[in-house]
Amino acid sequence: MAMDPRLHGYLTRALCHEMAAVQQYMAQSKLCDLWGMAEYCSHFRQDVIEELGHVESLMEALIKLGVTPNATQLPAVRLGRSMEEMFAIDRVLEVEAVRLYEEAAAYCWRVRDDGHHALFSKILRDELQHLDELDKLSASLLTKEKRCA
Repeated sequence: MAMDPRLHGYLTRALCHEMAAVQQYMAQSKLCDLWGMAEYCSHFRQDVIEELGHVESLMEALIKLGVTPNATQLPAVRLGRSMEEMFAIDRVLEVEAVRLYEEAAAYCWRVRDDGHHALFSKILRDELQHLDELDKLSASLLTKEKRCA
């Protein structure tokens, strides 16, 4: 059976995106640690763990298809100079993920690839949850800043 090039493209793009997210969140965790912001440091570390779970699932899917996983096109890490800026940068990253997984899941649905549709749909749900958590953290930060002002 021939490899579906679009599926291969979605899996590889997803792997690159997830590896970029791991890199981004790990760097932000370290920055928050240096700033003495343990709560946010912990949040970003948890994000790293969740994104690594996605990496593992995507790598497994690629290997099962006989493809060597290769995430070579990672964008540069963007740290931000404040928590608001970090959350805005991360929101863009998560919105990109949601769009990618919506598109990939829809494609798999159209070609009746139930296994990969389930994989992309599960990661999509996780990314939507990340986006929701990020919005709540951002709103919470704004509330804290207003109280301090």
